[in-house]
Amino acid sequence: MPKPRKAQISLDATPYYHCVSRCVRRAFLCGLDQLTGKSYEHRRGWLENKLLSLPSIFAIDIAAYAIMSNHYHVVLYVDSEQARNWTDYEVVERWHKLFRGSPVSAKFLQHKELSDGEKTTLDLLISKWRERLQDISWFMRVLNEAIAREANREDRCTGRFWEGRFKSQALLDEKALLACLAYVDLNPVRAKMARTPEHSDHTSVKKRYNKAVKASNPNPPEHQVKGLLPFTGHPNNDIKKGLPVPLTDYLALVDWTGRIIREDKRGAVSSFLPPILDRLNLDQQEWIKLSQGFETSYKTFAGCTEKMKLAGQLLGYQRVRTT
Repeated sequence: MPKPRKAQISLDATPYYHCVSRCVRRAFLCGLDQLTGKSYEHRRGWLENKLLSLPSIFAIDIAAYAIMSNHYHVVLYVDSEQARNWTDYEVVERWHKLFRGSPVSAKFLQHKELSDGEKTTLDLLISKWRERLQDISWFMRVLNEAIAREANREDRCTGRFWEGRFKSQALLDEKALLACLAYVDLNPVRAKMARTPEHSDHTSVKKRYNKAVKASNPNPPEHQVKGLLPFTGHPNNDIKKGLPVPLTDYLALVDWTGRIIREDKRGAVSSFLPPILDRLNLDQQEWIKLSQGFETSYKTFAGCTEKMKLAGQLLGYQRVRTT
């Protein structure tokens, strides 16, 4: 029996999570339906636009994403500190961008005077909404429900569009995080939907490539794509939030990994080992295994054995599968 989501997520263990959501209907989320000849390619734009809009509301950033034919991948970063620092007004304002709220919260936004009972009610609502705005389950719910409504309207039908549960993996250390980012970014290449990462439509890596080639120095966060969690370099630098390698190192790593995975490039660069792999203490074969089959290599937790055991203890697991 699947564990409840709250038993799979511990922000004390890691703020990074890999999520996958899949369609339940035969009709694709995107792409061409070979049976009917109808194209659903435009739905990728729906999903990408909605996905990239949500970090402006939630205290959750997007580290990577790839929108495929009948599923999508996203790597999320939960910024609890940001949520704690919001004022009460900011929490209510953000929630009202997603839902109607309540008469009390609407009155609060209009700067009208509240009674003592209304203030108590509002405090409870704000506490609940602050938690939900840093909750990946609510993030995924808002995203999936919006796309399901649009798809059902277009298909003139009702019923489920997505599987009931999305898959979630906690990324517990730097190796797991980078392997998962590369796995997500290379999904279209592995599926033969694109020749190279920079030609992979509706992916974070294409956005990062397109921005990087226009910048004289693509590594500073201010020169990177807005709306995606930036690569900030070494984790011990002065920048608190960001992915822990330089952007150029990561793009080189993805390019090298993609060449190894692609059959027509296998062996062409097999003797080349990017410096980033040396710094992560990963050998070539270990890296290829992780970046090709991340979902099968790990279940609920991804990381070294020590980190997985620690995460299990934080969540009250009696036993954690580490292989």
